[in-house]
Amino acid sequence: MDFINGFDRNQLLMMDFEAAVSQESWARAVDLFVDMLPMDELGFIDVLRQEGRPPYRSSDLLKLYIYGYKNQLRSSRKLEHATRVNIEVIWLLKGLNPSARKIAYFRKNNSQAFKQAFRYFVKLLKEMDLIEGQTIAIDSFKIRAQNSLKNNFNEKKIDRHIEYIDTKIKEYEKELDQQDAIEKQEETLKKIAYQNNKKSNYNKIKTQLETSGKAQISLTDPDARSVVLHRNIVNVGYCVQAGCDSKYKLFVNNDTGTVNDTHALSPMALDAKELLGVQTMDVIADKGYTTGKHIDICSKNGLTTYCSPKEHSSQKNGLYDMQLFKYDALQDTYSCPNNETLNTNGTIYNKNNHKVKHYKNHKACKTCPIRSLCTTNKNGRLIERSIYQEALEENQKRVASNPDYYRLRQQITEHQFGTLKRQWGFTYTLMKGKDNVLSEVNIMMICYNLKRLTVIFGSKDLKNKFKELASFFFKKIERVLLNLSHFKISNHKNNTLNIHLLMRV
Repeated sequence: MDFINGFDRNQLLMMDFEAAVSQESWARAVDLFVDMLPMDELGFIDVLRQEGRPPYRSSDLLKLYIYGYKNQLRSSRKLEHATRVNIEVIWLLKGLNPSARKIAYFRKNNSQAFKQAFRYFVKLLKEMDLIEGQTIAIDSFKIRAQNSLKNNFNEKKIDRHIEYIDTKIKEYEKELDQQDAIEKQEETLKKIAYQNNKKSNYNKIKTQLETSGKAQISLTDPDARSVVLHRNIVNVGYCVQAGCDSKYKLFVNNDTGTVNDTHALSPMALDAKELLGVQTMDVIADKGYTTGKHIDICSKNGLTTYCSPKEHSSQKNGLYDMQLFKYDALQDTYSCPNNETLNTNGTIYNKNNHKVKHYKNHKACKTCPIRSLCTTNKNGRLIERSIYQEALEENQKRVASNPDYYRLRQQITEHQFGTLKRQWGFTYTLMKGKDNVLSEVNIMMICYNLKRLTVIFGSKDLKNKFKELASFFFKKIERVLLNLSHFKISNHKNNTLNIHLLMRV
């Protein structure tokens, strides 16, 4: 029987790497994109020369990372291996074989440059009208940190450990009193010493926690926090914030910060507005972002919010909902369902990082015939009104009047998050520290936006579009770079060279 045979391994072969890489290859898209970037202006630092050898170009290592992250090759060792065995990577790097150490140094030393590269890309997309800046959706997803749960502590967790140790020490001391053999006594004394040493370590951690002034502390990665990752599974990780434009569902901006979304709305929205250079913008977000202070900040800066309203606590306990109490803006009073007036003393109170005013009428509540339907508080019903209540109510009206518009949020963000986490495996970070974690976030979002371009234009047209983009944008490069924060324009020698090379491809 005849079979299809491979080549003779002992035969010398000539290989055309250009022909070996498909025209639709991800490597070609990466190559075109990076060659267009002004690497010096973005702040990229070349890997320093060692042992008398010249450094690798930052552009080559950036190509390696963008190619790798999309293909789930994120560790420096996997990337090093790819430079030796992956035909596309060999073509992309022109046969260069940087060590895992140099690859890792590049990522570690260029956290800010990765951020600026992503933002530069967003500006390009805005200039190409691929990002409108009319409507953005803000949402978040969580990733695991390089910090185990057992190395994350809060005060209660530390106290629990110390309490357990104290119990064990008492048990060992009781055993010691009952032991006669010297050998057993020595063994028990070692156990007591061991537990005392553990207690000392936990006390040191407690002191460190108290000094930090934070609610929790992570020993391996100080910036990581305890988060609910999925289906109530608690682990240590990061909450990644992302803004996405509605036109082509492209990433606009990102950040990592608090473990929840409560304080992320206005910082993310204002950052997107500044980056895109627009005066007004609609912002869609779920109820996790619904905070009066941040909605008010948005409204005062030309940002119209569509955030899902939060339920009042009274809706859950079966008592009269706050909405049944009518507010009189002129008198600054409330009228209850029994037509009694609730007044305020004008004092602004802090409650869970919220600023509120109290409205009450204890005298009327004492004799109220429907009190049992309203409150269980012995002093009567207390209404707390946020000082940003008007902004919250306006937001609620917009959502109620435009339910279909609000539901765009899921359409705008879910595909991106699903691609990053499920298709590309971005469920954990390899880095430690917020800035370094953001390096990975920015690389992943560059990958996603670039991949979307291949879908929008098609692989065959992408090269021509990049040529047009390079020629178009070179004329406006100083204006665009000046709009980006933390940029210092030097010269555009490299830009000119990159564009000329691109035009010859």
